Amino acid sequence: MLEDTGQRTGVAGLPERIRVEGGHRLKGTVLVGGAKNAALPCVAAALLSPEPVTLHNVPEIADIETMFAVLEFLGASAERVAANSITVKAPEITGFSPPTDLVVKNRANFLIMGALLGRFGKAACSPPGGDVIGQRPVDVHLAGFSALGATIGREGEKFTAQTDRLTGTRIFLDYPSWLGTENLMMAACLARGHTTLVNAACEPEVECLGNLLNAMGARVRGAGQPVIEIDGVEELHGTEFTVIPDRFEAGTFAIAAGLTGGDVLIQGAAPRHMDAVIAKLREIGVLVEETESGLHARGEQDLSAASLQAFPYPGMPTDMQPPFAALLTQASGVSYIHERVFENRMLYVAELRKLGAEIITTGGTTAIVTGATQLVGTQVRALDIRAGAAVVLAALAATGYTEVRDIYHLDRGYERFEEKLTSLGAVIEREIVVS
Repeated sequence: MLEDTGQRTGVAGLPERIRVEGGHRLKGTVLVGGAKNAALPCVAAALLSPEPVTLHNVPEIADIETMFAVLEFLGASAERVAANSITVKAPEITGFSPPTDLVVKNRANFLIMGALLGRFGKAACSPPGGDVIGQRPVDVHLAGFSALGATIGREGEKFTAQTDRLTGTRIFLDYPSWLGTENLMMAACLARGHTTLVNAACEPEVECLGNLLNAMGARVRGAGQPVIEIDGVEELHGTEFTVIPDRFEAGTFAIAAGLTGGDVLIQGAAPRHMDAVIAKLREIGVLVEETESGLHARGEQDLSAASLQAFPYPGMPTDMQPPFAALLTQASGVSYIHERVFENRMLYVAELRKLGAEIITTGGTTAIVTGATQLVGTQVRALDIRAGAAVVLAALAATGYTEVRDIYHLDRGYERFEEKLTSLGAVIEREIVVS
């Protein structure tokens, strides 16, 4: 189990950094792991059944380990039974209020609310944490729980929800909240009667959760669409299920190929989940082709400036706009990036500027990138998961060496990131920070 800091640490618990030598062309084949943002709700959903739930293609990352710690505190168990396969057992639950210091490490930990409320009729949890990229109000979650018949309260820093049994109803989500949709899906599965979620999130990860719930005996229709219909059942059973590939990891490696003039086969990618990313890569000049096993990305031509806006799915994912910013530093002309999901997603801009990028922000949610710019290695920080990916990608295109600190953020969301890049020809070393 990881230490309470949530960081992957080296000898004697010291933090780690990576050193990236720029200027190396990436070439070869890389295998995409399971989707972090699909695996986490699937792990939480296992709490809905007293029978074992086995999940395959679960990435070995820090956020998953933190979720395991939450489950263990509640009285459940999560065991790795093979590489990237886990079994969750929750025959009985002894706790309904995980400690705040665990919950705030990962926003997906708030998903235990819907699972516990649906199965046991009670739950308490602190507001979700994770990356500091903007406000993540839980209004959609709590309003939905209330509409299903739960009594919502507050005890100190924790929200509470309690009911004898939830009752299905029609719920309009003020915003297509990804986690809100998933929390309400889980709660409604064991509610009495029929539930309709209107303006639901449409991400592939939501569809993945719906498929798992149905494999457990739920009756969910339309997961991954704006309207989801759920008929409550008396109980859910165990199952065996495979998590979808990580579209953000696949997009990150495609951008890496474009940045380095590389030629990378991205095995396991799901192109149908990546329409916005693939279309924008092609517009910028990265050659992307679908293959039988995933994607083939090549950076064999000059890159051109482009504009992009981060929107909920099927729009450009907010998680991909920081890596795209790194790519656009090497595109000729002026590019515009608009963030429409999180108001603090652009904290990475200052780190890219340290590398020599000509990039400014206006109003905090728009970035203007002028390229192509020669980047020069220096010391930068990974301020969150995707900001960390952005600075590593930029370092691949820079001259000299770049030192990236606070890489525990990368370890939260990318499985063996530097190892996979190294297998493609990047020169990256992980080191202990001694000062």
